[in-house]
Amino acid sequence: MVEHIDRLPGMRDRSIFVGNPADLVDDPLGPGLPSIRDWTTAHFDFTGYVGPSLIDPGPPEPLLCVATVGGSGTGEALLRKVIDAFPIARRARPGLRMIVVAGPRIDPATLPERDGLEIRGYVDHLDALLARCDLGITHGGLSTTMTLTAYRRPFLYVPLQNHFEQNRHVRHRLAAYGAGRCLDWPSLTPESLAAAIVAEVGRPVGYRPVETDGADRAAALLAEVL
Repeated sequence: MVEHIDRLPGMRDRSIFVGNPADLVDDPLGPGLPSIRDWTTAHFDFTGYVGPSLIDPGPPEPLLCVATVGGSGTGEALLRKVIDAFPIARRARPGLRMIVVAGPRIDPATLPERDGLEIRGYVDHLDALLARCDLGITHGGLSTTMTLTAYRRPFLYVPLQNHFEQNRHVRHRLAAYGAGRCLDWPSLTPESLAAAIVAEVGRPVGYRPVETDGADRAAALLAEVL
């Protein structure tokens, strides 16, 4: 791609990156190639983040933790560890509640039940639930973590082991916003996860605000070449 663009710079009328230059890592595109940030900055326009329109989530739900792992079955191990950690955390924070969202690939009936724990297979408008939680727990997917960032909710995220995007690119972008607390899966135990839940639930955050005009900026950039 780098050679193609160098040889035919006019091939594209416009290239748009959904994000900011600070979201890009400085790693090289490959051996002997320029850095991802330098090359992308030279060849792309930036819109800032484009996410869902922020809504009024309604009143907060006191001491509510929401754990969600997306649409695949990959997150079952994390959900089970979260469920094992919940009673430990609840002993330290009486009144703590948790909603676990299993998603379409994990049968909610196969997950263990606990007092104060609600397991759902599906949540309509999940972003509204995340917006009013006191703590989110998820993998390192960009959409969920950036939704929590945009709504300024404290959250824990556990990137899938050996998942390059979640461990490198998403983690770097979240760091640029000062958002979330990353936990390492191999060393994660129910006890250490419970301690992290107790430390983070309801904690005030100081994230850099997420852009709300990214879609408008993208549309304006596209309109210029139509």
